[in-house]
Amino acid sequence: MPELPEVETVCRGLAMKMEGRVLTRVEQRRPNLRIPFPDRMVERLTGRKVVTIRRRAKYILIHLDDDQVLIVHLGMSGRMTIGRDLGPPATHDHVLLTTDDGSDIRFNDARRFGLMAMTGADVLDSHPLLASLGPEPLGNEFDAETLSRALKARITPIKSALLDQTVVAGLGNIYVCEALFRSGISPTRIAATVAGSDAERLVPVIREVLTEAIAAGGSTLRDYVQASGELGYFQHSFSVYDREGQACPGCTCDISSTGGVQRIVQANRSTFYCPRRQR
Repeated sequence: MPELPEVETVCRGLAMKMEGRVLTRVEQRRPNLRIPFPDRMVERLTGRKVVTIRRRAKYILIHLDDDQVLIVHLGMSGRMTIGRDLGPPATHDHVLLTTDDGSDIRFNDARRFGLMAMTGADVLDSHPLLASLGPEPLGNEFDAETLSRALKARITPIKSALLDQTVVAGLGNIYVCEALFRSGISPTRIAATVAGSDAERLVPVIREVLTEAIAAGGSTLRDYVQASGELGYFQHSFSVYDREGQACPGCTCDISSTGGVQRIVQANRSTFYCPRRQR
């Protein structure tokens, strides 16, 4: 699934090409994805100018000049690409947009776990998809005190707690693994024990990992591409994710005896960590 850095990268790519442009043509090629498309979506989008594009958690928010907002989630395999003369639509190109400068935007989703919804800008924060989201990890409202307050009564593992979108919005499996490694915190620790001084250490590391990933253009895992069509390369900087049995950065131990980076399963997701360096 595209995570926060990938979605942020897509938003920035879309904004460069779409902000200030009018949607002159909209084609909806199926009735639904994970949920049905909005009623009269083609009619409501056609002729509208895109004002701004921003991200909330893993959602793309496309603000239009009539104070409507198109909410887009990429799901497990969704992607949005921009270009000219892209040729005939592919099998899984479900929504096609064309702007007044001739740019084509395609929403492709092979698994159809993505979604599109529409709502008014004045009620956006209370929309069911967004209402329960926690603070943005790159926003000023996310700090050690806020995280500690969210964790102090939780008896779930810290890895699971950080993936809870009500605790902090937008974090996914990859970057939680990386942040816990850099902060030296075991993913199996009870979340409540991380409140306090460990949270003070963890918050800036989360920001650091996400900022680096965004700067690198997001990660390219399986079928993810940026809106520009360029690939991201942050996965080459992973310290532990998908590196089972390998040495972690700066490791001086004997891999043959320690086993290197270990993989465990938590809540049906793979967790990668170094048990020697994460406590």
